[in-house]
Amino acid sequence: MRLTEFNERVILRFGAAYGSSVLADHVLTGFDGRTAAQAIEDGVEPRDVWRALCVDFDVPREQW
Repeated sequence: MRLTEFNERVILRFGAAYGSSVLADHVLTGFDGRTAAQAIEDGVEPRDVWRALCVDFDVPREQW
């Protein structure tokens, strides 16, 4: 997954404003205390960050 697709999915799922907040404020489970934005900055694959967000926010599996 490219970063562009990751950002599109975040906006589609959470909306632009709330999505920005989720990326910056929500600490992902299993990512050593990092937010999604921090994980992306640290080089974690966007696909892995998206899946972690999906798990944390109970996104239906068909939307992963």
